[in-house]
Amino acid sequence: MLNIFILEDNLQQQFRLEKIVAGILTNRGIKARHLNVFEKPSQLLDSISEKGSHQLFLLDIEIKDELRKGLDLAKEIRALDPLAHIVFVTTHSEFLTLTYRYKVSALDFIDKGQNDAELTECLEEVVSYVLEQLTGVPQEDIFLFKTAYAHIQVPFRDIFYFETSEKSHKINLRTKTERLEFYGKLSDIIALDKRLYQSHRSYVVNPENILALNYKDNVAVFPDKETCLVSRLKMKGLKQRILESSTKKG
Repeated sequence: MLNIFILEDNLQQQFRLEKIVAGILTNRGIKARHLNVFEKPSQLLDSISEKGSHQLFLLDIEIKDELRKGLDLAKEIRALDPLAHIVFVTTHSEFLTLTYRYKVSALDFIDKGQNDAELTECLEEVVSYVLEQLTGVPQEDIFLFKTAYAHIQVPFRDIFYFETSEKSHKINLRTKTERLEFYGKLSDIIALDKRLYQSHRSYVVNPENILALNYKDNVAVFPDKETCLVSRLKMKGLKQRILESSTKKG
C-alpha cells in the first residue's frame, strides 16, 4: 500500500494538497496506508524513524521563512530511505538547480503556483509513476525485515553482513553505505532470503559482496576492508556459495 507524506507550513496549501492527492487516490480506487500532512520537518521525521518503505514525499522548500529547510529535510529522508520518491512542491523555482547539489535524487519539481487542474495533473503523473515502481520493482532486489519493533528496507546488493549486537535482542547491519541497529534475531534474518548465508553463530553474510576468505584468521573480507567471522565448519560451504553467486553474475 502507498505511503504519502506532505510537508507544508501554509494551512491553506495543506488542505489544498491533501484534497488533491486524496482525490487522485479515490479516482484510482487506491487506499493509502498513510496520507499524512506535516507543518514542521521534525514532525515528519518523527513519523518515519524506521528504515525504508516510505515511498512518496511531497515537500515544500521554504518552511517558516527558512528558505532551504525542505532541502535539508530531503537529505535526512534520503539517508533514512534510499528508495524514497521525493518531490518538491514549491513556488521557489529558482531552487531547481540547487536540488541537484543536495544530491537527494528528487523525482520531480512541481510549481504549486499552478491552478488546481494543472497541479492535479502533475501530481497524478507522480502518483502513477510511484505506483508503477511499487508493482514493477523485482522483489529479489529488496531486502525487507518488518516486525512490531523494526522496519528495515534496503537494496539486497548493498548488504555486507548482519551481526548480533552487544545490546540484548538487537542486530547490527553493515551495508555499502551505512551501519544500522535494530531489534531482531539472526534466525529470522536468515529465513527471509535464501541468498544469505550464516557464516558464524553471530553473523549472517551476503556472499555476493565477499571479496576474499582469510583461512588463517577465519574471516570473510568485504569492500572497505570490512571483515566478519566465519567458523571453520562453515568455511567450505561459504566458499561454495561465493562461487555460485559469481557464476550467476557472470
